[in-house]
Amino acid sequence: MANVNKQVKLELQKELDEFQKAQKDIQKCVETRQKLEAQLTENKVVKEELEILEEGANIYKLTGPVLVKQDLSEAKSTVSKRIEYISAEVKRQETSIADLEKEQEKHREKLGKLQSQMSPPAVKA
Repeated sequence: MANVNKQVKLELQKELDEFQKAQKDIQKCVETRQKLEAQLTENKVVKEELEILEEGANIYKLTGPVLVKQDLSEAKSTVSKRIEYISAEVKRQETSIADLEKEQEKHREKLGKLQSQMSPPAVKA
C-alpha cells in the first residue's frame, strides 16, 4: 500500500511539473501575442498615414542612424506585407495558446484523478 502511495506521489509531482510548464508556456505565448498586437496596431496607423499622403510626397525610412528616402508605393507595400506577416504570427500564437490550454486541462484532470487516489478512502458509517 505504501509503495503504491509512493508511486502515486511521484506521478502527481510529474503531472504538477508538466502542468506548471504548460502554464509558463501559455504566459510566454500571451506576452508574445500582446507584443505582436502592439506592432500590428502601430503598423496599421502607419498604413493609414501613408494613405493620406499624395503621390510624390517625401517619405524617409530610418535605417540605423540614417534617414533614407523611400518611394511611397514601396513604403505602402512594405507596411502591407509587414501587417500580413504580423497578423499571421498573431494567429499562430493564438493557436499555440489554445493547444497549450487543452494540454493544461488534460494535466489538470489527471492531477484531480491522482489527488483522489491519494485521499484516504471514506470510512463507512
